[in-house]
Amino acid sequence: MQTLPLYRQLAEHYLTAIRSGTLNVGDRMPSVRKLMQLHGVSLSTALQLCRQLETEGWLEARPRSGYFVRLPRRVRLVPAQEPQIGNAIDPAQFIGIHEQVSEIIALGQRQVKCNLARATGGQGLYPHQQLRALTLSTLRRFPELLTKAITPGGNRELKAALAKRALDSGISTSSDQIVITNGCIEALNLALRAVAQAGDVIAVESPTFYGLLQVLESLGMKALEIPTSPSTGISIEALELAMRTYDNIKAVVVVPHLQNPLGSIMPDQHKQKLVALCEAQKIPLIEDDSYSALADGDRIPTALKHWDHSGNVIFCASMHKILAPGLRVGWMLAGRWQARVNMLKYAHTRYNEELSQIVTATFLQSSAYDRHLRKLRTTLAQQRERMAEAVATYFPEGTRLTMPAGGVSLWVEMPPQISSKAIFDAALEQSILVSPGLLYSNSNRFDHFLRINCGMPYTPELDDAMRILGRIVHHNASIKQHIAA
Repeated sequence: MQTLPLYRQLAEHYLTAIRSGTLNVGDRMPSVRKLMQLHGVSLSTALQLCRQLETEGWLEARPRSGYFVRLPRRVRLVPAQEPQIGNAIDPAQFIGIHEQVSEIIALGQRQVKCNLARATGGQGLYPHQQLRALTLSTLRRFPELLTKAITPGGNRELKAALAKRALDSGISTSSDQIVITNGCIEALNLALRAVAQAGDVIAVESPTFYGLLQVLESLGMKALEIPTSPSTGISIEALELAMRTYDNIKAVVVVPHLQNPLGSIMPDQHKQKLVALCEAQKIPLIEDDSYSALADGDRIPTALKHWDHSGNVIFCASMHKILAPGLRVGWMLAGRWQARVNMLKYAHTRYNEELSQIVTATFLQSSAYDRHLRKLRTTLAQQRERMAEAVATYFPEGTRLTMPAGGVSLWVEMPPQISSKAIFDAALEQSILVSPGLLYSNSNRFDHFLRINCGMPYTPELDDAMRILGRIVHHNASIKQHIAA
């Protein structure tokens, strides 16, 4: 079980008191000296407790007076709007990725002072020193590793380690069922190629990761966008309606945990219904599990694959977001399409290089991986709070945000008259890169959204960037209001 540092445990204790009304806004916190006496802790622990709650916006320090309870600005943000199920079926969405999206992606490759567009943690969040040491020791153990033939089907130690770790997600599998891939994106490519072909319709979440839209475009497949809730994930009702309306849906692709870009986590009951619906309709369900290990709490959410009793769910995952962005180690469980996926993998890319597989396997087999996850989740939770507070402080009235229970991104809904493309262009002129909402759909319904990274440490430089970004959004909003008047 995850054990929080003592100062975090005490911070949670006082946060519970604030949320329950035992401590009200304006009340004075016990002094640092009093905290030391009450809890038998050191000066350092007492200060860390107060600074933690101050960082999250729950306390404010007043000169020569101590700490006082306040309400974080981010708490006042209205949650993002839920989708309208009636908008689920729209044949006009059967279009390719337009040139504007490709242009934005190309512009995003330039060097900037502050990159808020990525969907990974900062470099310091990952165990680079341990991975470097493991890489060197692996090459010492296997000096001919880079010159000998690659193990067919993937490294056996890695597949065994992944099968064991999969138990944490409720998945029981054998290592020989695991296919090692070049990241999750290759796993998704293989899954789609296995179950569909050019011209077929694939049901996807809306909004959805633009990389999936690119994959579908490259394969000549058509995306049917299904309304997706920022709190519970894809709408089962809208998906059922789509299945009754269209008889050529060949697969459903979802991210059940910390959906990109919404950050939603499906409730277990919702997941069971989705698996049962797709199984009853004999439509393959492709699960992208890139982010589940970044969910808050001690337990990794249960995968859709847990409820799969017929092999109808294809499970795709990677270590890219969790262990190191530079590791392109992905894997999948192909269900009843196992043989076809093995053939496609061999035909298109052959087997993965083995050095990164052995390094990953060694780390996964150690307690260092569990310590890394605990630290990563705790740090990301703190950074999300700071970024959400910055959005509430610097963005204009009418901004909405549903706080995700984990992950590395915030999905920010600006007032509806604001264009994310205009914000993208203006921010880029200030050497700030954001991810505009229009990337996440083949329609323009999310043009007033931004996906903002919260995986980086909240430094003064980052605060300056958020202040500038907020000023840009304010300016754009005032122009739109002036035109409307």
